[in-house]
This record gives sequence, C-alpha cells and structure tokens, in this order.
Amino acid sequence: MIANLGRLIIVLGLVLSAKPALAHHVMGGQMPLTFMDGLLSGIGHPIIGVDHLAAVIAVGVLAATQSRGEWLGLGYVIAMMVGAAAHIGEATVKGSEIFVAVSVIALGLVLVRRRPLRMDIAVALFAFAGLVHGYALGESIAGAQRAPLLAYFIGLALIQSAIVLAALFGARVLATHKVAASITRVLGACIAGIGLAVLAQQLFFAA
Repeated sequence: MIANLGRLIIVLGLVLSAKPALAHHVMGGQMPLTFMDGLLSGIGHPIIGVDHLAAVIAVGVLAATQSRGEWLGLGYVIAMMVGAAAHIGEATVKGSEIFVAVSVIALGLVLVRRRPLRMDIAVALFAFAGLVHGYALGESIAGAQRAPLLAYFIGLALIQSAIVLAALFGARVLATHKVAASITRVLGACIAGIGLAVLAQQLFFAA
C-alpha cells in the first residue's frame, strides 16, 4: 500500500509540474507594465508554480517545530526576496530549476522525518531554499520598470509571508491531534514527490 501511495504521489507530481513554462506567469508570459500588473504577478506567481507553493508550505510546517518559528519562516521569505533581487541584478545561476527541485525534495524528506531539525540546519536549509526559489521567481519580472517591479516585490512578500504563517499556525493547531505525525509525513511525501517530478522534468523532459 505504501509503495502504491508513493507511485501515486510521483504521478500526481508529474501531472502538476508538467505544465508549460508560461503557466508560472500570471501575465501569460508578458512583462508586467503597471503597478497593478506587478502586484498581481507577485501575488499569483508563487501560487501558480506548484513547486514554489509546496516549498513555502513545507517551510511553514517545519518552522512550527521551532521555538521562534515565525521569525524562521519569515527569514525564508527574506532569503527569497534576496534571491529574486539577485536575478533582477543579472546574477546568473545555471540549472536554477534543478536547485529548486532539489530544495523541494529536501524539504519534503525532512517533513517525513520524525525528529525536528536543529536550528542551525533549519536556518541553512531555509536560506538555501529561499535563495533558489527567489532566483527562479525573479525571472518573470527581470527587466520590468520601477513601478511594476516594486509592486511585484510587495505582492511576493505578502503572499509568501501569509502562506508560511498560515502553514505554521495550522501545523501547531494540528500538533494537538494524535494523527498529526501521520499527516505531516504524508504531506512530506507529497512535497518530495512534487520535487522529484520537477527534477525529472528538468533532467529528462525539458526542451
């Protein structure tokens, strides 16, 4: 049964991730031109991208096990903003989507574990994940004018902070129930499956 669940998770991840690159762009691949365009793109981009959404949910759930989890989760958002700014500043990271997939796999596998992460390891993992996801998210706005660029960052910070904090508080509420550990492990397996699917897509199916 567990093996079948694992196969189902990977297949689901492949279906969700096997979308054209434009599916990660709220504006249909067009550069945002106005403040509102930039704001909507910043809010929608990390939600449309299933790998980015999976990562921020995992970060929130993992942060819930730490004593200062709120700050740790928001630290991920800050790292993500730095990564996006680096892309806009014309920094070049070859194979960034592969790093994104690896970070999603790592976050998912950590959720499957029974023990919480040490704080220093959590900080390092969140910083790495935030930087690579931010770099990937910055692609759709690189080259935009100042107003939509500023709006994009505002939208990105707001939606990512909202998701990570919602996941964190939800995980803490769930922690009072007996089935919490099982649900967390299943969630981790799903997230790792999404990461594996994205990695497979990048390695074997990317044009």
